[in-house]
Amino acid sequence: MAHKPRSEMIAETRAKLVTAARHAFGTVGYADASMDDFTAAAGLTRGALYHHFGDKKGLLQAVIAEIDAEMNERLTAVARNAPTRWDGFIDGCIAYIEMALDPEIQRIVLRDGPAVLGDPTTWAIQAACIRSMADDLQHLADEGTITVTDPEAMAQLINGAMLNAALWIANVTNPEATSKKAVQAIKLLLEGLLVHPSRDGERSKPKVRSL
Repeated sequence: MAHKPRSEMIAETRAKLVTAARHAFGTVGYADASMDDFTAAAGLTRGALYHHFGDKKGLLQAVIAEIDAEMNERLTAVARNAPTRWDGFIDGCIAYIEMALDPEIQRIVLRDGPAVLGDPTTWAIQAACIRSMADDLQHLADEGTITVTDPEAMAQLINGAMLNAALWIANVTNPEATSKKAVQAIKLLLEGLLVHPSRDGERSKPKVRSL
């Protein structure tokens, strides 16, 4: 029988470890997840974990990266199904906040992640989100839907608001009610970016107050 290529075997081993760790982190939490237990569940050894991920913390980063990729797929689908680019942007922001109600995302990404890996705004995946959002804002500005002078700055502010909303939801006793309040707030904030139509039907930029 032909042997599998080394690259395929490495990918399979990494996938087994991530799957086993994700289940453990999602059910009992990072602190209580036993490396020996979830490596054994994957049919592997603790040595395999150290070899591929360095340590338990490195494995948590890999699990969060996998969940984040799935979240991005969901957000892309939401935006794709919207009738306009602006609707897709709004729907995506709302969907991101509402994902904080998912128990796995709450525990792994929004509670254990910051506790173990530090400030989420410094994570590489957040930088990628900001770049993507800045591109979306630039497109919306180019088509005349919104007024944005610096898409990167606006993306930083919007992303920060969404991330803080998600962290808020994940750490309160009434996440459902908090999510509804956060969604209403972000919708109100984002509506302020819109170019308002004038009386003659032409779009005009909102006035900016001087400080």
